[in-house]
Amino acid sequence: MNYLEFEKTLAEIEGKAEELRALARGNRGMDVEREAAALDRKAETMLRDIYKDLSAWRKCQVARHPDRPHCKDYIEGLFVEFTPLAGDRNFADDHAVMGGLARFGDVPVMVIGHEKGNDTKTRIERNFGMARPEGYRKAIRLMDMAARFNLPVITLVDTPGAFPGKGAEERGQAEAIARSTQKCLEIGVPLISVIIGEGGSGGAVAFATANRVAMLEHSVYSVISPEGCASILWKDAEKMREAAEALRLTAQDLQKLGVVDRIIKEPTGGAQRGKREAIEAVGKAIETMLGELSGKEPAALIAERRKKFLDMGARGLAA
Repeated sequence: MNYLEFEKTLAEIEGKAEELRALARGNRGMDVEREAAALDRKAETMLRDIYKDLSAWRKCQVARHPDRPHCKDYIEGLFVEFTPLAGDRNFADDHAVMGGLARFGDVPVMVIGHEKGNDTKTRIERNFGMARPEGYRKAIRLMDMAARFNLPVITLVDTPGAFPGKGAEERGQAEAIARSTQKCLEIGVPLISVIIGEGGSGGAVAFATANRVAMLEHSVYSVISPEGCASILWKDAEKMREAAEALRLTAQDLQKLGVVDRIIKEPTGGAQRGKREAIEAVGKAIETMLGELSGKEPAALIAERRKKFLDMGARGLAA
């Protein structure tokens, strides 16, 4: 288990319980289960108390947790017959973006998402989930294909933002993000997006301009990272806690602002402590949202999607 900074006391208690059990395994005559169970109960209570009311900055830390399930985990857990589709037919295949044909239950769909990787090798290969222009152009190609064959599109968003490197800018990063966002608004099929970790800036909006947008309970979605915001406003990245509060980037804040339609509850301690439960909860939410959109005409889906985002600013001002 990788513990976050604010979980240090919890780590000590769970560590002591494990130490006792390790001692008992080395000495068969030693009975420590009663003491270890008491420590387990104390740890469970502490875990509930810690996660009962997380600050915005702590939610950012949870959203970035390395053990949190990523796009690949959700695809493997929720979809069958997944056939990956690669490349933008122009420059290259961007491994930060996964996408392909699949079945969600009995429904054929197109699934697209950011993949961060789960160890040093795969994180470098996936560029830590930061897509380049070819990633967004791949997404556009897949959305076009989905519209052609009348397939719902499901996007799984988990990115700190689009990659800001020189090569990406030379190949038209801003244009690719804008066209991906435009494509989201144009396709006449149901488009559902789930923020499963970080939703960073235009890199997330390019996948999340959807009929229904859901967020996991401890995920975040913002125009800029708290560190970046603090560096710009206060010239001090250490003010990220204040920036996180000001950005109103939590699922709870964004639901009040009308940016997010649904919050998906996570297991106590975050999705990283109950991956299977988190994946199943996302699956149930997708099933419900697909049901809400099924049977609607393409023109109605497009009009509803456009109205949702045009009205968003007005709702934000009212809030």
